Amino acid sequence: MKLGILVNTDRHRDHVTGIVKAAVSRGHEVIIFFMDDGVRLLTDPGISALRMLQGVQMSFCKNSTRMLGIATEGVSAEITEGSQFYNAVMNHDADRVIVL
Repeated sequence: MKLGILVNTDRHRDHVTGIVKAAVSRGHEVIIFFMDDGVRLLTDPGISALRMLQGVQMSFCKNSTRMLGIATEGVSAEITEGSQFYNAVMNHDADRVIVL
């Protein structure tokens, strides 16, 4: 199963981490897209480390980082910077999507 997680707030860091780790431990793939205030979590080491888990894809909305003044120079190149296209792809490819 592919689980999509749309992160549009910065209030659920522990939930994002816990859900991703639980899903991966059960052999599921996870696609995460950060937008709006959720992009603030990109600088969190615990969140960015999720990219190293097998089966996890991460991307974020470049426009959201610009609007909020979030610097992306320190964000790993393995976390794809892009547009809402990545959100659309996640919603298309995922079997289930949750929003945090």
